[in-house]
Amino acid sequence: MSQRTRVRQIVLQILFQEDLNSTDGFDWETFLRDRLQRDRALVQFGNGLLEGVRQRRDEIDQLLQAASANWRVSRMPPVDRNVLRLAVWEMKYTTTPPRVALNEAINLAKRFGGKNSPQFVNGILDRVLKDLSPESGPADVASVVDAPQTL
Repeated sequence: MSQRTRVRQIVLQILFQEDLNSTDGFDWETFLRDRLQRDRALVQFGNGLLEGVRQRRDEIDQLLQAASANWRVSRMPPVDRNVLRLAVWEMKYTTTPPRVALNEAINLAKRFGGKNSPQFVNGILDRVLKDLSPESGPADVASVVDAPQTL
């Protein structure tokens, strides 16, 4: 597993926890640093992901809502919702290639989500990707969804 994949897993855990429970007073920065063995570059990447999603959560949720005609964001499974938030942040606000962010999100959904999570995440993110860059065609990630998990 790549180091950035590990960072995304940890950030997903933090976002999930914050989404479901009050986390006032918990030191997430130390949590992140300890799990990343104090690697400065990885901690910086993780903090960027975490703070980005936190600061733009409402905007990200609006994009997700627009892309998911039959699902309210609040009714999505919490793991899927936070995988989607993380991926949309990377697709829209970072230099990570959008298809890499999509691939990483599908792998997170495979590892932490339910049986249908990879397909659900793929479908929503494919629509978001089309909305973000109308000139691009549908994401070709069928092989990623059907591939065995390698995490």
